[in-house]
Amino acid sequence: MAEADQVVSNPAVYRSGQEIECWLTDMDGVLVHENQAVPGAAELIQRWVDTSKRFLVLTNNSIFTPRDLAARLRASGLEVPEENIWTSALATAQFLKDQVQGSGSGNRAYTIGEAGLTTALHEAGFILTDQDPDFVVLGETRTYSFEAITTAIRLILAGARFIATNPDATGPSKDGPLPATGAIAALITKATDREPYVVGKPNPMMFRSAMNQIDAHSETTAMIGDRMDTDIVAGMEAGLHTVLVLTGITRREDIGAFPFRPNQVLNSVADLKNQI
Repeated sequence: MAEADQVVSNPAVYRSGQEIECWLTDMDGVLVHENQAVPGAAELIQRWVDTSKRFLVLTNNSIFTPRDLAARLRASGLEVPEENIWTSALATAQFLKDQVQGSGSGNRAYTIGEAGLTTALHEAGFILTDQDPDFVVLGETRTYSFEAITTAIRLILAGARFIATNPDATGPSKDGPLPATGAIAALITKATDREPYVVGKPNPMMFRSAMNQIDAHSETTAMIGDRMDTDIVAGMEAGLHTVLVLTGITRREDIGAFPFRPNQVLNSVADLKNQI
C-alpha cells in the first residue's frame, strides 16, 4: 500500500477526543470546479447549517467582495451567506488594522487592487491615498497598471511598508494564465529590494484571522483544501485538523512528494457529509 493511501477517513471526525466544531474550507477545487458545484458540496453546507457548525469559505482571491462571491456561489448552486466568506483582502485589512491599533502607525494606504480589497480596507478604517501612505498594499486585479506599479515602487522606496494579499503568481482566464499578485510582487521586490509581508495562504495568519472571525479554536477546527502546498501546509501550521480532497489541484500520487501529510484524504467533500 502506498504511503499516501494509509491516510484514510475515520467514521467521524474527532481530534484528541473532541469533535470538530468549526470548519474552514477552500472554495475553488473543493466546493466549486469551473463554476459548477462539486457533487456533495451543497449537502455538506446544509449539514453544517443543520448541525449548527460554524464555518467559513476561504479564498486567496482579493478581487471580489464577500457579496460578489456569495452571488457567484449561488449561481453555481451553493447557498453561502456573505458573512460565511473570508477572503485574503479581509484578512489583510484585519491584519493591518491590528498593526495600526496602539502602535502609533498611520492608517494611510496606497492600494493596487479591486473592490474586494478597497472595500475591506475602507471598512477597516483606512484612508486610500498616494500621498505619503504608511502602507503599499498589493492585491489582485485584472488590469495591472504600469503607472500604478511605478507609484508603488517609489512609495516603498520612500518608506511605505509593503504588504501583499496573497502569493499566487498566476490566475486563470479563458485564454490561459494571467500574471497575479505574486508575479507583480516579485517585480516590485526586484525594483525596491523589499520583500512584502504576504497575508494569504499559505501563511497561517489567514487561518488564524478566519478562526477569530467565528470564535474558533484550533483544537476543534478543521481545514478542507485541494492543495498540499497552500491549504494543507497552512492548516497544519495553524494547528488544525487537515482534510485533502482530490477534486482540485493535488492528486493522490502527488502527496508523497511532500514532507508532511494531511490528517485525511478524501475523494471529495461528498465523503465528508456522513462524518459530521
